[in-house]
Amino acid sequence: MDENRYSIDVNQKIVEFIDSGQSFAVAVVLNVDEGSTPQKAGVRAIIDRTGKIWGTIGGGFVEGQAQQYAVDACKSEQPILFDFYLDNVYSRDAGGICGGTMRILIDPTAAKDRATYVQVAEATRLRQRGVILTTTRTTAHTEVTSQWFPQEDISLDAAFPGTDNIRSCLACERPQLFTESSESPKVFTEVLVEPVIPKPLLVIAGGGHIGQALALAGSLVGFDIIVIDDRPEFTDPALFPEGTTTCEGDIPKLITTQPIAGDTYIVLVTRGHKLDAESLEACIHTPAAYIGMIGSRRKVDLIRKNFIESGLATEEEFDRVHAPIGLDIGAVTVPEIAASITAELIAVRRKRNPDLSTDQKEPQ
Repeated sequence: MDENRYSIDVNQKIVEFIDSGQSFAVAVVLNVDEGSTPQKAGVRAIIDRTGKIWGTIGGGFVEGQAQQYAVDACKSEQPILFDFYLDNVYSRDAGGICGGTMRILIDPTAAKDRATYVQVAEATRLRQRGVILTTTRTTAHTEVTSQWFPQEDISLDAAFPGTDNIRSCLACERPQLFTESSESPKVFTEVLVEPVIPKPLLVIAGGGHIGQALALAGSLVGFDIIVIDDRPEFTDPALFPEGTTTCEGDIPKLITTQPIAGDTYIVLVTRGHKLDAESLEACIHTPAAYIGMIGSRRKVDLIRKNFIESGLATEEEFDRVHAPIGLDIGAVTVPEIAASITAELIAVRRKRNPDLSTDQKEPQ
């Protein structure tokens, strides 16, 4: 099994498989219901003709079944739809099986939709919103098509399931399966509307020990990562998780060049008070979802007083800064401090903004 199977860009990997001419199938979770299932609708994996898998649709029995079907589908070149029922039983070999039902598509015909996967991979890279429509039409055989619609190109006269349903899925950021059937001719149609939403962006000012630990923790919980530092030894990509963007130069100036929006989280962990304050000045008026600054309460109080008295920020504007940064879990070591910051990022992202924080030592 590929060690990086869980972290791949599945859509880009599909394009690579298509261009290589290999025989493979795309496994897509179309729907889940009635219980706790190992994955959610819209999850994709790639399975080659030998059953080897890239990505995951949940592991265990369900993934094993999908791999078997994928091998068959690659031979027949025909898509397969199946429902997997997860009973509340226990197996010595597989462990507990959670309840629920998963409807899964095995599509060995993805090559014809190469343009769609290219568009989705590019939209993901550019942090653009949109939807993937995966349509299966079942008569004597099943046919599959995949389409990409950028948010601005969802037309007013969209075909089934219709503009309102498509836009609703994008607005609530949740995939949904829609179905319809006709008798003459007898056709059963299923359309998975899958929103494509950019990962939240974590901008870390300071690539020292805490910045490095935070980049790793942030990537594990679903953030895209940008690390900024004015020291070349702390912007070495080898120090950070794969996919991290590193920027070397004047930290406050570089902060102003970042694509800061409502899904951006900014963490200031530079090497000193002055640089933290200058970096805060560069971002305090941005629409970022989160701004956090490391330091003791004394440091934060001094910076706060300076910002308010000099007119750099009002009391209300400074109140949005999470400082001292992180949840109060008694963090002392660098990994613990990174964990406390990551927990606070998650809390803000999930709209729970706790009022707890803690003093920290300055980063190295």
